[in-house]
Amino acid sequence: MDRGNQAPQGEGDMQSSAITTLAASIAALAAFSAPAARAQSILEQGLSGAFRGCEEWILNPASWTNGPAPFIATVGLGDTMGLVAEVDEASLPPPALRRANHYWRINSTETAGYVLVVSDQMPMCHITGGGNVDLQPVVETVLTSADFSSRWKVVLESERRDMATTTFRNRTDPSLSAIVSRSRRPGDRLDRVQVTVTAIYETED
Repeated sequence: MDRGNQAPQGEGDMQSSAITTLAASIAALAAFSAPAARAQSILEQGLSGAFRGCEEWILNPASWTNGPAPFIATVGLGDTMGLVAEVDEASLPPPALRRANHYWRINSTETAGYVLVVSDQMPMCHITGGGNVDLQPVVETVLTSADFSSRWKVVLESERRDMATTTFRNRTDPSLSAIVSRSRRPGDRLDRVQVTVTAIYETED
């Protein structure tokens, strides 16, 4: 029998092992080279948490009817968020929504943060944000994030003067919509409320 073209015993196994090692090395290099997921800043975490709180309060009342612990856990902001007795006029919702309100203050930093206003009688929430930090880039980053987009979809956009307004509809329950108004450009509104969100669940009469 002609053995001239037959690979020496064990050579096939060596080649297979080498290919496997090379493939593993390429996979490891690709994983190392892939960009790491960007961690949210403290201010982004605060706004994202305020949105989660808004959704949880309206869509899952069971998380707070017997005490706020499950609600607070879902929001996930720890001791940076707490109930307060009152907030400034600028952080209040429109007059028609000022009924049985509870005020959650989110102190993301010492000089900037958010207020989440909810109601135990009306399916609504209201978020405001401000401080001496420019929140415009923060808001845009949150609104365009994959996490936010997985829960909310854009249904209407408009601009007027220095403000941009977007209406979102919740993907889990389309009866919940939110109107978000914020600065069009960085640095426009440092002397006043920089972002306002009003969300309402549309119940059938």
